[in-house]
Amino acid sequence: MPTAIGSLDETFLRALLAELGREARAWRFEVAPNPCVGAAVLAGERVVARGHHRAWGGDHAEIEALAAARAGDVPPAQWDTLVITLEPCSSQGKTPPCTEAILAAARDSGLRRVIVGALDPDPRHRGQGLTRLRDAGLEVLLVERATPLETVAPHFLAWNRLERQRRPRPWIVAKWAQTRSGHLTPPADVGDGRWISGEESLHEVHVLRGRVDAIVTGVSTVLADDPRLSVRAPGETARPPLRVVLDSYLRTPVDGRLLAPLQPGELAGPVHILCQAGANAARHRALEAAGAHVTGLHASEDDHVRLRDVVEWLWAQGVRRALLEAGPELVARTIDTGFVDQVRIYTGNVSGGRGDSLAALLSRLRLQDRLERELGDDSVLEGFLYDPHG
Repeated sequence: MPTAIGSLDETFLRALLAELGREARAWRFEVAPNPCVGAAVLAGERVVARGHHRAWGGDHAEIEALAAARAGDVPPAQWDTLVITLEPCSSQGKTPPCTEAILAAARDSGLRRVIVGALDPDPRHRGQGLTRLRDAGLEVLLVERATPLETVAPHFLAWNRLERQRRPRPWIVAKWAQTRSGHLTPPADVGDGRWISGEESLHEVHVLRGRVDAIVTGVSTVLADDPRLSVRAPGETARPPLRVVLDSYLRTPVDGRLLAPLQPGELAGPVHILCQAGANAARHRALEAAGAHVTGLHASEDDHVRLRDVVEWLWAQGVRRALLEAGPELVARTIDTGFVDQVRIYTGNVSGGRGDSLAALLSRLRLQDRLERELGDDSVLEGFLYDPHG
């Protein structure tokens, strides 16, 4: 005999929650380290509208679902239930707490019940969202194991591990473009000796840049490519990311494009250069005079800026999601140190190349939840690097 949750059939609810969770996973690489979340507004057992969390820093699923419901043809007075795959957030982050948006919607509609498929795994917030809604007078129900995070968003469990709470560090996405042989620099007669990816991939990278708090590179990339590390259309320019250069001995050119004034249509955050403490004082003064912020950190055993210091410095600056755009040495070192959580690799329709290849590194990566897709003439590989059992 069918059982009910509130006035709704439990089989219907579990099926809806499972479907919302599957749909939400389509954006897992766009939202990480945030969770994949789906939501639906109901009128009885009629789904009025759905919403999903689609981009890190963007609207959460509850906000999308409520907005879609308002744009629909079902009067708000007929809404009665909000179904969410994960407990709504109750604290301010990149966006305001969803609990307050739910309560505001309840004041203007017939919404009286919230049903969730999983609790927040963070012990600092677990259960608080449901308590806030219940204390405000809404009926709150938990459908146990309807959308388990180990299935819907295992990367979010990795983000909330005790080790990361004790020694917090940003979620780092390593992005690089490579030839079919794994070289990050093409042959001299291809793409002006610099470009591997097609136009579609370059546009996608600007979208990615607009969805991080910082872009991190190494001085070797600065010297070889003279990059801007800015965000241009179609990237979002509301929150320009910091531009961070790891430069042990302050070799960054003061007249490089990195420190040149921004042009119309591009946006970028301040330039920060992280060097070994006590590095060349004259170069330090010259770079700061050119507009850079220079910070000295500890040296590693192999005479680089220590990466543990780098990630702790980034966290202290408010960086929660960072993009690593660097050469093969820094990419490999950061991955080997365990500080890369996610990769996005563009392989262009190019053979051969110059310099070191990352083919050997890529062959030994233990990617979780990998996705392969085509973009123009390029192939794209995405995956998480966390250890699901660690």
